[in-house]
Amino acid sequence: MAQRQKIKFGAIIHGVGGNIAGWRHPEVPADASVSFSFYKQQAQVAEAGKFDLVFIADGLYITEKSIPHFLNRFEPLTLLSSLASVTSRIGLVGTLSTSYSEPFTVARQFASLDHLSGGRAGWNLVTSPLEGSARNFGKPEHPTHDERYKIAKEHLEVTRGLWDSWEDDAFVRDKETGVFFDPSKLHRLNHKGPHFSVEGPLNIARSRQGQPVVFQAGSSESGKNLAAKGADAVFTGHETLEEAKIFYKDVKTRAVAYGREAGDIVILPGISPIIGRTQEEADRKYEEIASLVSIEKALDYLGRFFEHHDFSQYPLDEPFPDIGDLGSNSFRSGTDKIKKQAREQGLTLRQVALRSATPRGQFVGTPEHIANLIQQWHEEEGADGFIIHSQLPSGLRDFVELVIPLLQERGVYRTEYEADTLRGNLGLKIPANRYAAAKVNS
Repeated sequence: MAQRQKIKFGAIIHGVGGNIAGWRHPEVPADASVSFSFYKQQAQVAEAGKFDLVFIADGLYITEKSIPHFLNRFEPLTLLSSLASVTSRIGLVGTLSTSYSEPFTVARQFASLDHLSGGRAGWNLVTSPLEGSARNFGKPEHPTHDERYKIAKEHLEVTRGLWDSWEDDAFVRDKETGVFFDPSKLHRLNHKGPHFSVEGPLNIARSRQGQPVVFQAGSSESGKNLAAKGADAVFTGHETLEEAKIFYKDVKTRAVAYGREAGDIVILPGISPIIGRTQEEADRKYEEIASLVSIEKALDYLGRFFEHHDFSQYPLDEPFPDIGDLGSNSFRSGTDKIKKQAREQGLTLRQVALRSATPRGQFVGTPEHIANLIQQWHEEEGADGFIIHSQLPSGLRDFVELVIPLLQERGVYRTEYEADTLRGNLGLKIPANRYAAAKVNS
């Protein structure tokens, strides 16, 4: 068996947090979602911990019941461009929707971030699950789940084609001869497909890492196929190691079936570690966070996944209601999982809502407990690494100061960055320019 690469880590920086009531905790700056100093501090903590990347999530539709962080937050590319100037090695990954953006714009934005950061950019490709997004972009209706993934597949093909507009040595810039570029190394894409028509070329060259790293976050069948065929890395989420191992093997197997190598795609489950010097201290921290969420807010949070369905109309302490296919055109993999668990475990609506709003998971405990789990998931091929979602600002620092040294002592995590690009640190190959490769092979 080939030796496993060392564990990879990313940090999601979520402003006032993904918890619907986390902003109420005394430790959380109430304006964190629009505070550059907060993002800067968190990014620099992650870089001190030798993390591979920081990740900024996004969405395109809000209501009065949205998570507070979603109501007032920075646009990811703008924020990441600013973070590029206050960091030097850590990757910078942001979410951008294929359902509501044009490939030329996406290619140009991420290529620009890639140059600004010296080759540290990554694109988290999403299809936008919230149906209300259509009304913010003048669309008559939100595309169906399957149609969104067809759009995403073509969008990615076009974007990557545009990133190859220039061969790596196209810009001569010879002042003596007056030759700025070699015209034979400039290429128009001339793409015409069912969803996009793009001539090209892109008006920015390839970066030091060839192309920005492409991440994908869907775990439905369509999402796994898209990831296996075209993504460099996958964000996912699992409650147990067994679930993680099944997903890991599934996606890697699909990637190989598409003619790739298993190592061409990095799988990164998200975890929310809560760390205490003792188990009791960690439990107390979790309870402090969970106690901030009222059942009314938990129902609002649950409704977001089910097309903003109003769950307050159902009895709280009776079995989770039969809502049919609701949620299948939004967060399909997540809503299918919620309904399946409620049915199999006989959960009430109250239990489902509170579990969804304040998930606990296995990663609550001492630094040793969390380090052991991380190492086990990695060694048993449930993950190549993890996206760390800290419930509180101090959580990331606790992870870096208390868990990272344990993993370094065990030799399963880096003590220094291996490279100065995101692709290099993730152990991913630089993609060859398709036109240059065609000349070599002709």
